[in-house]
Amino acid sequence: MNLKIHLILRIIGIAVLCFIAATAYELRSVHQQSQQQGQQTAEAISKQLALQLLWGKAGFGDSKHFPDLDVWREFTIAPGTCIRFLSLQKQPVRSFCAGEQSLASVPPAWFANGYRWLFSAGEEIIRPVNFNGQAYGSISVIPSAAMQTAKAWEHVIGMAALTAMLLSAVCLMVYVVIARSFQPVKQVVAGLATLQQGNLAYRLPPFELREWQQTGAAINALASEQQQLLAQRRALIVQLLAVQEQERRYLARELHDEFGQCLAAINAITAAIEQTAERDCPAIMDEVQQVQAIAAHMMDSVRGLLQRLRPADIEELGLVASLDSLVAAWDSRGNCRYQLLIDGDGSQLPEAVAIAIFRISQECLTNIAKHASATEATLSLAITDTTVSLSIADNGIATTVPTINGKGFGLLGIYERVAALDGQLHLAILPPQGLQVSVLLPRIAGES
Repeated sequence: MNLKIHLILRIIGIAVLCFIAATAYELRSVHQQSQQQGQQTAEAISKQLALQLLWGKAGFGDSKHFPDLDVWREFTIAPGTCIRFLSLQKQPVRSFCAGEQSLASVPPAWFANGYRWLFSAGEEIIRPVNFNGQAYGSISVIPSAAMQTAKAWEHVIGMAALTAMLLSAVCLMVYVVIARSFQPVKQVVAGLATLQQGNLAYRLPPFELREWQQTGAAINALASEQQQLLAQRRALIVQLLAVQEQERRYLARELHDEFGQCLAAINAITAAIEQTAERDCPAIMDEVQQVQAIAAHMMDSVRGLLQRLRPADIEELGLVASLDSLVAAWDSRGNCRYQLLIDGDGSQLPEAVAIAIFRISQECLTNIAKHASATEATLSLAITDTTVSLSIADNGIATTVPTINGKGFGLLGIYERVAALDGQLHLAILPPQGLQVSVLLPRIAGES
């Protein structure tokens, strides 16, 4: 849920609770005020009737007119209030009711019933009428339940209107203040998305509020730390790749100098043995030819290893010649038709970029031969002044994009090489099936 809406709903909930509490207090006050007014009216009438008895005893009035309630018709009492004089036997003797005012708003039935149930609206108030210690009766004041209920309803309506206005104003101010205060949220979210996409050089701008300043500073510090760790990781990968290439050079040199010379010596010795056996001992000719075949097979294997470890073309003739030789070697096997397309001049590429392109191509073509069951494969290389783009596509059996962290280390090795040179790797399925590996490297990556 949106934070502004969430807070406003909380404010509305608190305001509703406060309104309920204030309404209960106000209704109780209205009831107490009505009760107090009825009690005061009953007390005043009781005293006035006692005064009538005093005047009657003193000969200033006619005791036959007792109790005279007409005088109260001229006084302002609560509309709808009924006044009765009760005899000692609680029988009504005289009574009158004040006229009820027209109601500005008629309370709904649920409110009227609830108010009367809670506060006993219209409850009768009785006060005795005594003179000289003798009881003459009692005065009864019955407030109008309808008028009490209507008055309480008017108070509730007034409070509700006031609460609604105040709540609307508060919610509007809160919404505006929160919206203004949380404007940096969009920048923070956009910044985190940028960092997630790999742009660790991005930094959040300074913010006005201290809390957002602390948040931005923490995110920037984390991004800086991640950028530093990534740079260290890439530098380590570059070093590991350089050590790997050095080891390959060493192994290639050892294979060429040691195994190559030994195999050449074996070939020379078997040739001499073949001549001697042909002349003096023809019975061992078959064994001699088997030794020659084994030595030739070993020589072919060593040449293949030398080609994989350190192709001579990449140092002597450059990347284009190495790729042409690599593709021609795979194409000569006849299981799949391989095609090489090159656009641009690759003679001036940095060594690190050239080696990375060759190793990635080597790994991809090996994977195609081993796993793709493809009949056609195309290696495309585009070289510009700023970038080197490599695309290797086949029409094999792949229908889903393989994961980098899957089985084997082929794709992981390709990813590490690309990441070490600040490049981009993209895998896609070609319709209806087949895999395309796309690599984009900055041309200056090998020079940094």
